[in-house]
Amino acid sequence: MASVRTRGDRTVKALTRQVLFAVGLPAVLLGLWWAASDASTDPFWPPLRTILRTFPSVWTGERLRSDVVPSVLRLAAGYVLAGLAGVGLGTLIGSRRGVRAFCEPVLEFLRAVPPPVLVPVIMLFAGIGDTMKIVVIASGCVWPVLLNTVEGVRAVDSVMLETARSYHIGGVGRLRHLVLPSASPQIVAGLRQALSIGIILMVISEMFAANNGIGFTVVQFQRSFAIPDMWTGILLLGLLGFLLSVAFHFAERRVLGWYHGLRASTRRS
Repeated sequence: MASVRTRGDRTVKALTRQVLFAVGLPAVLLGLWWAASDASTDPFWPPLRTILRTFPSVWTGERLRSDVVPSVLRLAAGYVLAGLAGVGLGTLIGSRRGVRAFCEPVLEFLRAVPPPVLVPVIMLFAGIGDTMKIVVIASGCVWPVLLNTVEGVRAVDSVMLETARSYHIGGVGRLRHLVLPSASPQIVAGLRQALSIGIILMVISEMFAANNGIGFTVVQFQRSFAIPDMWTGILLLGLLGFLLSVAFHFAERRVLGWYHGLRASTRRS
C-alpha cells in the first residue's frame, strides 16, 4: 500500500513539474513583453496591455467560427495527410534497400525546396480554395515524418528481424508488431517537427488568395493599419501553437509510455 502511494506521489509530482515547465516560460516571456512595451508610444509596437484589452473584442465567437475553425481544420487535414503519406512511404523506403537507393537523390532534391516557394505552383493545379491550402501544409509537413520514418525503420534491430524471420513472422505481422513499434520514437519525433511547420504553412497559405483564416485576418488588419488587432492575431497564433504542443506532448506520453518507461528504468539501473 505504501509503495502504491509513493508511486502515486511521484506521478503527481512529475505531472506538476511538467505543467510548471509548460506554463512557466510563456508566463516569463509575457512578463518581459509587458515590461518592455509598457511605456511604448510607437503605434507599431503597442503595449501588451492594449493588445490584451483588444483581444476579446476582436476574436469573438463569430470570428472564431469564421476564421479560427477553418484554419484548424485545414491544418488538421494537411497534417494527417502528411502523417499518413510520410509513415507509409518512409516504411517502404526504409525497409527496401533498392527502393531507398533509387529514391534518395530525388528525396534530397525535393526536401531542399522550401514549401512556401511551391505555393504559386500548387495554386495552378489546385486552385485557390481549401485544397490548395491543405496541399501546401501537407507538402511541408511530410518531409520530417518521411525522413524520420526512414531512419527509424532502418535502425530496427537486425537480431529482432532475424528472430521474426525464423519464426515465420512476416508481412503485416512483422510490420505491426516489430517494425513500426521499433521506429515509433523517431516517427513521433518527425510528427512533432511537422506540427510546427504545419502552423507556419497554414498561415502562409492563407495569405495567398484567401477569404478567411487566421493568416488572412492578420494581413487584413495590417493593411488597414489596425495594429493592435494585428498583434492579437499573432498572439492567437502563439496560443494555438502552445495548446497544440501541449496536446501533442500528452498524446506522445500516452502512445510512447512503454518507451519512456524503458528509458527511465535504464537510467535507474
